Amino acid sequence: MNGNLRFGSLFGIPFFINISWFFVLGLTALNFGGGLAAQFPWLGSSALVLGLAAGILLFVSVLLHELGHSFAAQQQGIRVNSITLFLFGGLASLDDEAKTPAGAFWIAIAGPLVSLALFFLLTLVANSGLVAGPAGAIIGLLAYINLILASFNMIPGLPLDGGNVLKAVVWKFSGNRYRGIRWASRTGQFIGWSAIVLGVLAILGLSNVGSFWTLIIGWFILQNAGQSAQSATVQEALSGLTAADAVLENSPVVSLGSTLRDFADMAIVLADNSPWRRFLVTSPDDQLAGTIDLDVLKTVPSGQWSTRWVSDFLEPVAQATRVQADQPLLDVIRQLESEGTQTLAVTQKNGTLVGLLEKAEIVNLLQKRTQEQPA
Repeated sequence: MNGNLRFGSLFGIPFFINISWFFVLGLTALNFGGGLAAQFPWLGSSALVLGLAAGILLFVSVLLHELGHSFAAQQQGIRVNSITLFLFGGLASLDDEAKTPAGAFWIAIAGPLVSLALFFLLTLVANSGLVAGPAGAIIGLLAYINLILASFNMIPGLPLDGGNVLKAVVWKFSGNRYRGIRWASRTGQFIGWSAIVLGVLAILGLSNVGSFWTLIIGWFILQNAGQSAQSATVQEALSGLTAADAVLENSPVVSLGSTLRDFADMAIVLADNSPWRRFLVTSPDDQLAGTIDLDVLKTVPSGQWSTRWVSDFLEPVAQATRVQADQPLLDVIRQLESEGTQTLAVTQKNGTLVGLLEKAEIVNLLQKRTQEQPA
């Protein structure tokens, strides 16, 4: 569950609340409630209730901010997996990335534009004179917070929205998506370190700028910017490669017309490299026919191996455990993760077997490619 609780859905997008959200909601309710009690002493204990309501409305604003990102993504055919509210705000989980710099830009800018629109709308209501007293104070506060939300998120460093805007701009002018991510990640790391330093200095009483929360937010930005940079390095190293590029040179393959003796001999030869437990089986025309498990040899007396056939123990290959040779390697990695497997059978479009792809071989390929890249 990752500490997330589902609380509903809208437009087909499930919403989750992280446990950390309740901690922030409590602090927000106390802070807002205290401010209302000082401004309107006659409220008494109801100030805390109104503070709680204001805190919930604050997170409704965050939710609307994330819905802005989500709608912009959906307009480009990108599926939104979920929206999660947590300690530092909200996060819209997208199934894929934008295919163009312009698409990435509009997804990134949509959230701050929603917050900015809420600021203008709430400011208009607060200044209209139609709402006064505690309700007017709450509306004015929410307007100010939405302005802060829009402004803070436009800081040009990942994982903030401004970082994604910077990524899109660099991508547009350089023609390289990953260069944009690196620029935005480095900026995010600089911002993160700066916030951490300011937070530490404030805690030690050496600066009037910053606080404990500045340190925490800086750490959050730094961690996420670092992960973005690592992800960009991996994606750039593997971009342009296909499943065929990661096929094992000595794939565990046996023909359909082989005897179990042939199968055993082949298993012995390949055992020096990797102790394969399951072999791919090909038909006479090199089509992928199925698989056979090495444990079959334990069920048949060795004296019968020369008269028993691999075809007698053939098992089907699930569609989810095979990929086409021209499939991008980055998509293959996602499939390995989603299926929770270490290997995939690689075939041509006509079903001809190319070989076996192993996750460990992708790691080796990644190491070679990153060493070849210029610093």
